[in-house]
Amino acid sequence: MKSTVEQKKVAFQTYGCKLNFAETSTISKSFIDKGYKVVDFKSEADVYVINSCTVTDNAEKRCKEAIRRSKRLNPDAKVALVGCYSQLRTKELESFHNVDFILGNKEKFKLIEHIENYDGNCFSSNEAILKDKEFSPAYSIDDRTRTFLKVQDGCDYYCTFCAIPFARGRSRSGTIESTIKQAKEVVAQGQKEIILTGVNIGTFGKGRDETFFDLLLALENIEGLERIRISSIEPNLLTHEIIDHVAQSKKILPHFHIPLQSGSDEMLKLMKRKYKREVFEDRVKHIKEKMHLACIAADVIIGFPGETEEHFQDTYQFIDDLDLSYLHVFTYSDRPEAKASEMENKVSKADKKDRSKRLHELGEKKKRAFYKSNAGTEHMVLWEGSSKNGRMNGLTDNYIPISTAFNETKINTQEKLSLNQIDEYGEWIAY
Repeated sequence: MKSTVEQKKVAFQTYGCKLNFAETSTISKSFIDKGYKVVDFKSEADVYVINSCTVTDNAEKRCKEAIRRSKRLNPDAKVALVGCYSQLRTKELESFHNVDFILGNKEKFKLIEHIENYDGNCFSSNEAILKDKEFSPAYSIDDRTRTFLKVQDGCDYYCTFCAIPFARGRSRSGTIESTIKQAKEVVAQGQKEIILTGVNIGTFGKGRDETFFDLLLALENIEGLERIRISSIEPNLLTHEIIDHVAQSKKILPHFHIPLQSGSDEMLKLMKRKYKREVFEDRVKHIKEKMHLACIAADVIIGFPGETEEHFQDTYQFIDDLDLSYLHVFTYSDRPEAKASEMENKVSKADKKDRSKRLHELGEKKKRAFYKSNAGTEHMVLWEGSSKNGRMNGLTDNYIPISTAFNETKINTQEKLSLNQIDEYGEWIAY
């Protein structure tokens, strides 16, 4: 009787941006191709892979805790930390004895090769990335309905609060032709919606005679692709041409995620942002003129060095006066590579906590108002799958969550609904 070899198991934990999720999926494919079974990160596995983030101190702490948790689940497992944290903190992590592989953003796609050649010693590699011109395509595969498609990587902006250019290098992307090929692969697997993601997607095509707008036009021609969603795009790169096109498009969804970071021009200058607040205001107003029910999200940083209560009030009032739908609020923390870490006039933890609380409350108020403004309106909903208590979730074209009784035949289908019933949590229900 032949003995059977138990299938090896690999578990993934991803922190940070949607780009990381797309890249984790690409890494997972290499393991699946080698016969591994992907299991939940809370389960016992032979290999644990943590795709890391270094945007804040807290993000790095979560990565370290994930490493410890992995070893508690299986002391004999191989643990790999890959991505931005690994790229920037290699030496620091080499002294962290619970990790077996420390791979930067170039090497992480070769993780399976390193594991197969493991000699029992910690292996680390953070090949220089600042001048890297190679673009590694990726897309997520763990959702039956929506896919994050990586269309761009790196950034040339070097904002004073951000270490990402040092972790991911200069802006680069594939060609429109290669990106369309990737998108068609996604559609062939049955996904109906693609979310375009990257570090600074508005710079797609840099160095070539192609633009992000050209990419949007090409994606719309893919047969079987029903929905295209744009992830975060800088206000100075979100042109009126793009907004006007989305307004009349049957595929590109009326949902915009635009980093603001501060409503104070003085703070924006210190952050070395590429715009003044009037540019952000212009984009928001133009979107609402063309698509009054469009969803508009904004990123905001509180507690940047030198931010006074007056600066914060400028930001608060600026946001309050704008027709925004919800906020992503980030508390500033020093990144050693970023210029702001050297700045004086640091904001106290108490002030950061207080300002964060106030801005989160404003964000919740904005979100409730946006949901209610859609009462009685009709939207196309893409049903995504089951949730707790026998219900399934979906998202409207303008990014409003909605739920209904679970019906397997509805998964990955679109349905036109009128938003008429809201639950006690302020979320829409379809009966």
